[in-house]
Amino acid sequence: MRDPRYDILFQPLAIGPLTAKNRFYQVPHCNGGGYRDPSAAAAMRGIKAEGGWGVIFTEQTEMHHTSEITPFIELRLWEDKDIPSVAKMADAMKTHGALAGIQLAYSGINGPNMYTKEVPLAPSALPIRTFTNDPVQAHTMDKTDIKNLRRWFVKAAKRSKLAGFDLICLYGAHGFGIFQHFLSRATNQRTDEYGGSLENRSRFAREVVADMRDAVGDTMALTMRVSLDETIGQLGFSNAEVRDFISMNAELPDLWDLAMGTWEDCSGPSRFKEEAAQEAWVTGIRELSPKPVVGVGRFTSPDVMARMIKSGRLDFIGCARPSIADPFLPKKIAEGRVEDIRECIGCNICITGDMTQGMGRCTQNPTWMEEWRRGWHPEKIAPKGVSESVLIIGSGPAGLEAARAAALRGYDVAVAEAREEFGGRVTRERKLPGLSAWGRVADYRLFQLKQRQNVQLYPGSRLSAEEVLDFGFQHVCVATGSIWRADGVARQHVVPMPIDARMPVFTPDDLMTGRLPKGRIVIYDDDHYYMGGVLAELCAQAGCEVTLVTPSAFVSDWTANTLEQSAIHRRLAANGVTIRLNTGVVMVKAEGVETNCTYTDQRGLIGCDAVVLVTSRTSDDSLYNDLKDREADWADAGIKSVKLIGDAAAPAPIAWATFAGHRYARELDEPDWGDALPFRREVTRLED
Repeated sequence: MRDPRYDILFQPLAIGPLTAKNRFYQVPHCNGGGYRDPSAAAAMRGIKAEGGWGVIFTEQTEMHHTSEITPFIELRLWEDKDIPSVAKMADAMKTHGALAGIQLAYSGINGPNMYTKEVPLAPSALPIRTFTNDPVQAHTMDKTDIKNLRRWFVKAAKRSKLAGFDLICLYGAHGFGIFQHFLSRATNQRTDEYGGSLENRSRFAREVVADMRDAVGDTMALTMRVSLDETIGQLGFSNAEVRDFISMNAELPDLWDLAMGTWEDCSGPSRFKEEAAQEAWVTGIRELSPKPVVGVGRFTSPDVMARMIKSGRLDFIGCARPSIADPFLPKKIAEGRVEDIRECIGCNICITGDMTQGMGRCTQNPTWMEEWRRGWHPEKIAPKGVSESVLIIGSGPAGLEAARAAALRGYDVAVAEAREEFGGRVTRERKLPGLSAWGRVADYRLFQLKQRQNVQLYPGSRLSAEEVLDFGFQHVCVATGSIWRADGVARQHVVPMPIDARMPVFTPDDLMTGRLPKGRIVIYDDDHYYMGGVLAELCAQAGCEVTLVTPSAFVSDWTANTLEQSAIHRRLAANGVTIRLNTGVVMVKAEGVETNCTYTDQRGLIGCDAVVLVTSRTSDDSLYNDLKDREADWADAGIKSVKLIGDAAAPAPIAWATFAGHRYARELDEPDWGDALPFRREVTRLED
């Protein structure tokens, strides 16, 4: 059943004393659950084992209380009482023959210790480097501190072995791990035997690996994750030095795990990073050591994966985001079902769970992190209830996912779309600069729907309440989306702002339909996600003189949670966009916009020929409201329920819409939750 071109992806390969059953390697990745939701994280990893991954890792696991990264919620292995939580993950990972790995992290210069109140320790005394710019500095480790840290790694390794893990990854990439801190001249300014030359800066890594081999190396494999290039200039740990380090220590770990620069460099969204974006950086490294190499690059294509192995660039295909979007990616390739893969779109919404200390989400896979909490499986769903038919009105992300999941349950499904083209917002947004991959949200679901006999798709079908009542469907799902507002209402203005009718005003909907402004334009971004920056780029490329105004201190402020805020700012600057931060728009005048300073209310005027308002959206819920007004007629029409979902209920990112659609289908004909919590959660056990 499998295409023979992909056979190489299923060849077993040794990692130290162990053997991975195939080349699919889920590299460590966060999920938002960490120590707070260990059962949810364990079930999520267990699903990947069922999906065919050969190697599965935890997220970074804090291995000692002297280095933690509060407020971010990662795993902890500080003491023996932490073993049961991580052991549950190891057990889940190994259920289908995968190797279970734990990533041990000592954050050093990245560990502010806001929870433990310990003094941070690092190779050199420098300010703590965190996303939150904590006003804390690290203390330079002395020889006793280094000896202690070596001992702590050994104790963590022994705990990992007791927990049942097969592999240990020593974290030295993305600027987050102590091994990189010793290796980089930017963070290691020592003058003793641990600083200066590359050989000296490598000493700590050699010592820790030797210590751990003595402790657990007979049965466990040790991997080392290092950055391919720190990308910070002359003082950084460069790609050339990485190659020298690997050549110098060719036999050091059982596997080299290669990741690019900062986390933003490594896991940049599809808007800025293509698939296999790190290929040039890894090329040739495999020849420097007899040990296998794994690399990453948001691999979604089996052809690219096979090429990376056949060309000798990599031995294992490292995946984080693609393994979230489709935990069954390896199994689908093995079974010759490549067309059924839910390809990662590279939107990075998965990362926001970690960055916001919330719970992980995936735009493509709404079951992610709900495997234990709600009992949702990405490939299995309960058969339908007592009803037979469902009408989905609207074919955006929410509607398409509701239709797909309901059809899988066995309902007869009809999808009515007012426009001639299916896909809703993603069909329009995929045409914006850098967002083409987002179209996979619609493409995957439309393909799945077209394979099923119990689904009917009706384009160009705008429905009235009367028509819906006449059709006789038992369940009606209204997923009619939302419309961008043209009155400026958002955060700065909770009521419409004054707008002179002589000034042309545009919304994102206008631009996405091809109606572009000309000349000097002001884009007022009070939305703070990607749309304002994308439209500024679009208008600049169309020849407009663009000024982007935002009340925030950053362009596209919330995209810091998707690791693209700095890239957006650089892209806009490169396109000649003038950026005005900490600035609001008080009113739109005939000659331009009146601005105010967010802090002082000092007024100004920016002359322009047109204004684009990227503020908030209005739910398109008129049909739903019409149906609710006629609720007394539902029973006679055979209607059991009418539900409003997705952006039509409350506008939000696309992942919220696919989740809403999936939940709708799962809960059809199920008892109402009432006042009960609709998911399971873990509650901290009280100590004596």
